[in-house]
Amino acid sequence: MTTPRRLESYVCGRWTQGAKEGQSLLDASTGDAIALIDSTGIDFAATLAHGRDVAGPKLRAMSFHDRAAMLKALGLALMGMKEEFYAESLKTGATRSDGWVDIEGGIGTMLTFASKGRRELPNTRVLTDGDVEPLSKDASFSAQHILTPLQGVAVHINAFNFPIWGMLEKIAPTLLAGVPCVVKPASQTAYLTELMVRRIIETDILPEGALQLICGSVGDLLDHVTGQDAVTFTGSAWTGRKLKSHPAVVANSVRFTMEADSLNAAILGPDAVSGTPEFDLFVKEVAREMTAKAGQKCTAIRRVIAPREQVQALVAALRERLEKTPVGMPGEEGTRMGPLASFDQRDEVRDRIRDLQADAEIVAGNPDDVRLTSGDATRGAFLNPVLLYADRPLAATAIHDVEAFGPVSTVMPYDDLDQAITLAQMGKGSLVSSVFTDDPKVAEDVVLGVAPFHGRVLIGNRASARTSTGHGSPLAPLVHGGPGRAGGGEEMGGIRGVKHYMQRTAVQGTPRLLSAVIGRWIEGAPANQGVHPFRKSLAELRIGDQLVTATRTITREDVEHFAHFTGDTFYAHMDEVAAKANPFFDDRVAHGYLIASFAAGLFVEPNPGPVLANYGVDNMRFLAPVYFGDTLQVRLTCKEINPRANADHGEVRWDCQVTNQKSEVVAQYDVLTMVAKTWPAAVQAAE
Repeated sequence: MTTPRRLESYVCGRWTQGAKEGQSLLDASTGDAIALIDSTGIDFAATLAHGRDVAGPKLRAMSFHDRAAMLKALGLALMGMKEEFYAESLKTGATRSDGWVDIEGGIGTMLTFASKGRRELPNTRVLTDGDVEPLSKDASFSAQHILTPLQGVAVHINAFNFPIWGMLEKIAPTLLAGVPCVVKPASQTAYLTELMVRRIIETDILPEGALQLICGSVGDLLDHVTGQDAVTFTGSAWTGRKLKSHPAVVANSVRFTMEADSLNAAILGPDAVSGTPEFDLFVKEVAREMTAKAGQKCTAIRRVIAPREQVQALVAALRERLEKTPVGMPGEEGTRMGPLASFDQRDEVRDRIRDLQADAEIVAGNPDDVRLTSGDATRGAFLNPVLLYADRPLAATAIHDVEAFGPVSTVMPYDDLDQAITLAQMGKGSLVSSVFTDDPKVAEDVVLGVAPFHGRVLIGNRASARTSTGHGSPLAPLVHGGPGRAGGGEEMGGIRGVKHYMQRTAVQGTPRLLSAVIGRWIEGAPANQGVHPFRKSLAELRIGDQLVTATRTITREDVEHFAHFTGDTFYAHMDEVAAKANPFFDDRVAHGYLIASFAAGLFVEPNPGPVLANYGVDNMRFLAPVYFGDTLQVRLTCKEINPRANADHGEVRWDCQVTNQKSEVVAQYDVLTMVAKTWPAAVQAAE
C-alpha cells in the first residue's frame, strides 16, 4: 500500500492543491486508495482570465501551420511516454487493448488534426469560408465570409471512461483553431488525465496558459464565461442539461456542445442469416462492444435489433461468446475485460439492469454472481457481461429509455425492415447505429431511415471486415455526436471541429481592402505586372503579381489533331451537324482540356526557375464555348502563398482566367504549384 497522492490543478501558470484533503479515488481492480482530489480555493475567474489574456494572444499570433506543427511535436513527445500512461491506466480497470484506444487513440487523434491542419488549412491566421460574393456590377464592392478564433477559452468537461482520449480529441481542434483550453476531467479517473497534463506542461511545447487543468469541482467557473468562450460536456443528459441552462451560458449565448446518453443500436439485416459472414461479424461486433472498456463507451451497442427468425441463433451465439470472455485483473495477459471504473459505477449498472428487466429477461450473465479468471470480486468493481432479451420491443419503454453504462445489451426482434428502423429511431437520438448486411437495398433503406436520428452510421459486411474500424470507434475525420438525447453536438469531424471554435463573419468592402484582410487576391484587387511571376521565388513573389499573356487563335487543325492524339473524338468536336443540334453549341467546339493545355502554353515560363512543379488545378470550369477562329488570352494572378515551415518550398495558388477576343471568360480555374523559397540558393543547397 502506498500513500494516495494528492492531485493538483494546473491553473494560472502553476500546480495548485485544493484547500481540503478531498475525495478518495480507488483502484478499480483492488479497491486501494490511490489519489485524493479537491479543487477548493481555486480562483476560477482568474483561471479563465489567464487563458484569455496570456495564452490567447500567443495562439492567435500563430498561423494554422504553426499550431499544427505544435500539435505534431506534442503528439510525438507523448507517444514516446505512452508506457507510463499504460501503467497508470490499469488502475482505471482498462486492459492493454482498452488503454490503447484511450492512450494511443487519443494521441493519434491529436496527430491527425496536426496533419489535417497542415494539409487542409492555409498558412495564415484567418480562414476564408466560401467564395467571394460580388455586391456590385463594377467589382468595387464585394464580401467574403471569414473565420477567426474566438478570443475566449474553451472549457472541456469530460467523462470518466476515456480520461486521455476524451481530453485530446477536444483540445486538438481547439488549439488548432487558436483558442486556449481549460480541461475538467471526471473525478473517478482524473489521476490519469493529471499525469498526462503534467507531461504536456513539462514538454514546454504549448504557450503558457494554452492548457489548464481542474482536478475536482468546477465551482463557480461557469459564472464567469462570456460570449467569446465555449463549453463542451461529455456525460449524463441530466448533468448536461443543467450545465447548458446555466444562467451565464444562456445570458451570453455561450457555445455549448454536449455528448450525452446514447442508446446505440446495431441492426442485423434480413439477408444476414445464421451461417453468413455478416451474421458472424455481427456476433463478434456486439460481443466486442459489450466487453471493450467493460462496456463503458458512449458508442457501445445497447440495443441489438435482429430478424425474429434469427434471434434464437443470435442469442445462443452471443451467450457462447460472452461466457468464454475472461474477466479479471486488467494487467493479466489473458484478461479480456477488466472491472468497471468504480464501485459506484458497478452499483449504478446493476440498478439499471433491474430497470431493464421491466421489459426484458436476462438470457446470459448474472449481474450478482461475478466469476473471474483473476482478481477478487469483493475488492474490485467487477461485473460479468449481461445480455437481455425483449420479445415485444415496440410496446416496451425501459429498453429505449434506460442506459446501463457497462457490459450490458438487449436483443430485440423485428418482423420487417420498417420495424427495425422504427426500433432504432425509438432511441430518440444516438451517437452511432450500424447495419450488417450484404444487400444494397437493405443498406439504403436502413441508412436513410436511421441517419436523421444518428451522428454516424456504420455499414458492416464481408468486404470491409478486415479494414473496418467497427461500430464503436470515433475517428478524427468524422463527426462524433448525435441528435436528440445524444446531446445534439458534433465533435471532431476534421476541420469541421476546428471551425466550432471560430467566429464566422461576413466582411464587406473594396476588393483591395478585402484582399489585405484575408491574405488572398480577389477579383478587383490591385495587380502588379512586370517580371514574369514564374521567375520569382517565394522571397520575391507577392499576392497580386500578374501576367497577361500573348494570344493564340484556335484552328480546326488544332481541334482535330487534339482529338485524334488524345482519342477524345466526342461528336461536339468532330461532327458539325451533331454539334449544331446540341442546345449549348452553334457549331463544332474546342475541347475544354485543349483550352487548358493551350492556356498553360501561354503562361508557362519554360526555363528552370523557382517554380518546381505543378500539382493540380482546383475549381476548373468551362464557361463559354470556343469555336474555330476564336482567339484566347490568359490572365494569371498570384492568388495565395503558403510557405511550408520545414521545407525549402511552399504552395502557390494562381488565379487563371482564359478569355476570348470578345473579353468573355471561357475558362476559370486555380493552378497549384510548388515554388522554391529562394532561387537559386535552395536548388544549389539541394544539389
